[in-house]
Amino acid sequence: MKKYSAILIIFLTSCGAFCTAQTSQISIVEDFKPSTVNQPGQEYPQVNSQGYARFQIKAPDAKSVVVSLGLGGAKGGTELFKGENGFWTGTTAGSMDEGFHYYHVTVDGGVFNDPGALNFYGSTRWESGIEIPAHDQEFYALKNVPHGHVQQILFPSKSTNTSRRAYVYTPPSYSKEQSKRFPVLYLQHGWGEDETAWSNQGRVNLIMDNLIAEGKIKPFIIVMTYGMTNEIKWGGMASFKIEPFQTVLVDELIPYVDANFRTIANQPNRAMAGLSMGGMETHTITLNKPDVFSQYALLSGGIYTPEEIKDKSKVKLIFISCGSRENPDRVQTAVKGLKEAGLNAVSYVSDQTGHEFQTWRRSLKELAPLLFKN
Repeated sequence: MKKYSAILIIFLTSCGAFCTAQTSQISIVEDFKPSTVNQPGQEYPQVNSQGYARFQIKAPDAKSVVVSLGLGGAKGGTELFKGENGFWTGTTAGSMDEGFHYYHVTVDGGVFNDPGALNFYGSTRWESGIEIPAHDQEFYALKNVPHGHVQQILFPSKSTNTSRRAYVYTPPSYSKEQSKRFPVLYLQHGWGEDETAWSNQGRVNLIMDNLIAEGKIKPFIIVMTYGMTNEIKWGGMASFKIEPFQTVLVDELIPYVDANFRTIANQPNRAMAGLSMGGMETHTITLNKPDVFSQYALLSGGIYTPEEIKDKSKVKLIFISCGSRENPDRVQTAVKGLKEAGLNAVSYVSDQTGHEFQTWRRSLKELAPLLFKN
């Protein structure tokens, strides 16, 4: 197995996409393989067993090529170097967190997607994606188990004067047990993403299929819709108004789902969860509409306080999670307070991850078995 040495000089105060590092001599293992979310037949980008990523872009006339990793490129840049054949190649300075990451390529100041990678909607645009193999990736792997269905629906929205889109996951037993009705989780994406995020980036259907096959959860329906977030620019969250989306969700989408799917259409069998900004939406709407949802989950999306819960008898579960590189103490302290107030509250901290989809995949895996218990 070939190795080469790289001088690693990174000044970081927290991890994010790259682990915290100091000036040191690093041996990079040359066992790079194409990312699992590459375009068909494309060799780059590649990842190795240590979590490093290597990129290669053909741009024979370019003067500068940089890969920017993370939502909006916030997790740092990797400079590529030009070879004689017109291909620019470079490797990340450090290993990346396990799981999914967005990225884009800047060529001479212009922002482009990597033609070798599949695209995923994030940062209010379609971004390239890369998957760093995780030690626990089996829980969202595609396996030979019965599979549910993810279908697109278009539902009428009088408040926005249009038809809006949602995606609905139905468990494998939904099509077989024609007389059975199912609880529903309304699951929201984060800022800059849309209703495709939980299926494409989050692997929600595979997580559910695997948990159901293992007998770890009660099957339920999941509904994912656009959270009206992209009208708000980055940094402008203070001006966000929940009322338009609350109307779409509570007054338009839920009645449509209850009329067109075999749901158990009552508060005890309805939950809401969201990641990041979707957690903010979940927090506000569940408090505004305690007669609609009985189970709440915030995934890197803030906390609840006991004072906010006006009628504890209506709340069956509060789940709050984050990555270990976010603010785990705040999450755990909040849940301790909720428990002391007599609420069924659970915290979860994803090890060695930050504000990213591996945190939220793991959070959903922990949340799902807790939902809709008798």
